[in-house]
Amino acid sequence: MLSFASSLGSDNEAFAIFVNDKFHFKDRKNILSKEVSKKINSYLGTLKDKKSEEEISSLDISGKQKCFIIKVKKKYETYYPEEKGGIFYSYLKNFKSIKKIDIYIDSLDFEKEEIVNFSSEFIFGYSLKSYTFDIYKTLDKKNSKKNIICKIITSHKEKIEKKYKYNDAIKSGIFLTRDLVSEPGNILHPDEYAKRLVKLKQYGLKVTVYDEKKLKKLGCNALVGVGQGSIRGSYLVTIEWNGNKSKSKPLAFVGKGVCFDTGGISLKPARFMEDMTYDMAGSAVVVGLMKNFALRKAKINAVGVVGLVENMPGGNAQRPGDIVKSYSGKTIEVLNTDAEGRLVLADAITFTEKKFKPNLIIDLATLTGAIIVCLGSEYAGLFSNDDKLSKQIFDAGKKVDEKVWRLPLHKNFDKLMDSKTADMQNINYVGGAGSITAAQFLQRFIINKTPWAHLDIAGMAFSKYAGALNPGGATGFGVRLLNKFVEDNYE
Repeated sequence: MLSFASSLGSDNEAFAIFVNDKFHFKDRKNILSKEVSKKINSYLGTLKDKKSEEEISSLDISGKQKCFIIKVKKKYETYYPEEKGGIFYSYLKNFKSIKKIDIYIDSLDFEKEEIVNFSSEFIFGYSLKSYTFDIYKTLDKKNSKKNIICKIITSHKEKIEKKYKYNDAIKSGIFLTRDLVSEPGNILHPDEYAKRLVKLKQYGLKVTVYDEKKLKKLGCNALVGVGQGSIRGSYLVTIEWNGNKSKSKPLAFVGKGVCFDTGGISLKPARFMEDMTYDMAGSAVVVGLMKNFALRKAKINAVGVVGLVENMPGGNAQRPGDIVKSYSGKTIEVLNTDAEGRLVLADAITFTEKKFKPNLIIDLATLTGAIIVCLGSEYAGLFSNDDKLSKQIFDAGKKVDEKVWRLPLHKNFDKLMDSKTADMQNINYVGGAGSITAAQFLQRFIINKTPWAHLDIAGMAFSKYAGALNPGGATGFGVRLLNKFVEDNYE
């Protein structure tokens, strides 16, 4: 809960101020009493003498009130204020008794515009870090989620509030993405997922659901084949946002939505298979991004397309060696049923290109374990047929610290995906370059030379440990990246 005020509250358990590298702060309107200021300055003098490196510290103003000291660098990266907000939220959680806090924004030793920008991003980071997913907790639920009433003390309320509303739309998109990725496979199967997407209409989005019957009629046999071993349906869902009154071509975002991935007949090892609920993270990013566009009334035309399936072994499951005809007309020999995400994306990409004739296509998928071997959990893999598009995505990633690293595509890799009995095969049996050959496979389904980028987010979508802006688990990686990409280049 967040509100704005011009003075400190009398009933709060704590307040926070910002100091610079020299442990100096501003109290422009004498909001702090002389007695409180004296205590704070005395404490800051001690920190200065010790040459304290602590980013956050605290002192007791009284037996009932605490003051937090947040040290801020003079020069910093663009994402630093967000990370600072996230760090402060984590620090604050250690104080169980604090339920109300005032954050004295105007104590920042900056000029007006810089105060507005820094504080807006700080609040954003604080909010992102506060995410929890505890809807299935029945024991000790009261202590699992700590709601702190937060009041922003500032004389720049209107400007900060405007930026807060913008960032809150992004946060809503990120939290939706995290919620979807966090849901267990028995709850968020393709049937339920498709129903939830229909509810996005309330935000002004146009949602169209193509069920299995329609997909078969269209010829999306690559996508349908992945889900045929499951008792659940398979779907392709389009989500359209028309925020630009002109008839400009839309920006297209395509996501892999494998709600649970057992590997199919090419069964995965049992260990860690429970994590395969997040194999639909690419689709969740697309959904969160589209909700964000609608909430903040983005001045663009955009379409999100997600393929929703469940990859299960069963009497009707796809077999290794099966050959399917994709929506593009190209045939695919399925040598490994655990290389299923690319089959879903193959049909979704061609469908998107043909139906919407977009300005560009960016697809996202937890596509390969090989990308984790290559880049770990620091970068998403970026593959593209367009240098300009690649640079735009890379630059956006640097600004919001959702980093991507471009890897090569080359016609020689195509040879590794050529099949003796079909137009192509879905894995590279020679070995090596697993992420690259997967991307090379996807590129074959761009029929009309549309600028295209593929983001392999397998190492970024889910984290076993907490990050700067997430508490561990689903990260929501990609929403901020693509929102920044759109904001910088298309609005």
